[in-house]
Amino acid sequence: MVFSSHIFIFYFLALVLGAYYVAPKRGRHLVLTTCSYLFYAWWNPWFVFLMLISTAVDFLCGKKIHAKKSSTRIRKFWVILSIIVNLGILAFFKYAGFFSQNVSVLAKALGLGEVTLPPIFNDIVLPVGISFYTFQSMSYTIDIYRGHAKPANDFLSFACYVSMFPQLVAGPIVRYGNIAEQIRSRVHSVDNFIYGFTRFNFGFAKKILLANPVGGIADLCFGAGDQSLSTPIAWIGVCSYAFQIYFDFSAYSDMAIGLGRMFGFSFKENFNSPYKSESITEFWKRWHISLSGFLRDYLYIPLGGNRKGSRRTYCNLLIVMLIGGLWHGAQWTFIAWGGIHGMFLVIERFTGPSRHLNKCPRTLKIGITFIIILFSWVFFRAENFERAFFYLKAMIGLSDTTPASLILMSQVTRPIALFIIPISFVCIFILPNTGQILKRLTIGKVITGLSLLILSLSMMFTQEFNPFLYFQF
Repeated sequence: MVFSSHIFIFYFLALVLGAYYVAPKRGRHLVLTTCSYLFYAWWNPWFVFLMLISTAVDFLCGKKIHAKKSSTRIRKFWVILSIIVNLGILAFFKYAGFFSQNVSVLAKALGLGEVTLPPIFNDIVLPVGISFYTFQSMSYTIDIYRGHAKPANDFLSFACYVSMFPQLVAGPIVRYGNIAEQIRSRVHSVDNFIYGFTRFNFGFAKKILLANPVGGIADLCFGAGDQSLSTPIAWIGVCSYAFQIYFDFSAYSDMAIGLGRMFGFSFKENFNSPYKSESITEFWKRWHISLSGFLRDYLYIPLGGNRKGSRRTYCNLLIVMLIGGLWHGAQWTFIAWGGIHGMFLVIERFTGPSRHLNKCPRTLKIGITFIIILFSWVFFRAENFERAFFYLKAMIGLSDTTPASLILMSQVTRPIALFIIPISFVCIFILPNTGQILKRLTIGKVITGLSLLILSLSMMFTQEFNPFLYFQF
């Protein structure tokens, strides 16, 4: 079940909201938690037990860490246990196949012959949203250990936090300390509900009207054969993919924030016009803010951050981004994507503020940063390095125009593409983002949201099933 489906909008959401607000205040945790588990079970009921295991372990660990009689040694044991369980679950389900493939490749390279691991390593189904809820649940025990949060009062409250369906499968990653008070007692008001509904409508429209159409163009370009990919097509494709992944993921965040507000929760913003960044450093302050903050607080700073000299800082930046790339997917191309961003973070850290660069127009700095991001997205989108380098060659003009490429160009430049790409550009680089637009809610914006909802619903029935990109992570 996805947010951008008629089953969710017309049936699930309506029933959940009805049950939630009819229930007494003491029973709303139970309603929300039960419905969240039903939401997750829609994909695969068996994976519910996996989330329950993670939840139960971290709830127990949190209590043990916070116990008054616990020594430093005991507290450390329980937080390490929590980390091992969560990372172990994530590693097995997400990286076992990747590990198996690379063991075979490494064995051949070392002359050890054919080495194959049991078939189970290659037949594992990736549970939806596992990267998000394991990180979220694990941050709970770490924050208790650090003294940044207190444990949940009861198991139901913690289960509600981990399983909350608005942000369960694709974030934003919510830390317990930020919403602990809201779990205990939150404000339900007409204004909050209207804001949440409007925010959801804007996000829904972003997914249906923008992300899906430009995604179709990107699929055509990245799926082009050796004789079809010309330089113009390659650039149209990578720009379309950049627009798609931003609209798709920020749309989900908008819908999650909106749904959360409808149930009385206030989630932090997850995107802040990232393509308007003047550097890669700034980009990571604006893109997937909850993940950037997680990697900074739970990986970069524990590694030493910038406290142990320049060389160590550069190493830490690179390590964090490589792991960030691996977190997105069990492929070397994702690691390469993270490595590219890590390399530019190191370069920017090394060079520092440049007088000459500061004199450059803001538009030029944004353009240069965006081009770097585009080249990195190729590795994120490509199935393997062979396809990635093939695509990059086309981007830099090392491909020939053939009759096949002319045919593909006619498909790519259909009226819908000629319309949607400029619109996407304006939305990203000129207009304010959704959070900025709805910072002050007016009747006009509410009506606009309703109009977008109606238009999006009519368009939704003309499109194929198109889940959010970040579901695969």
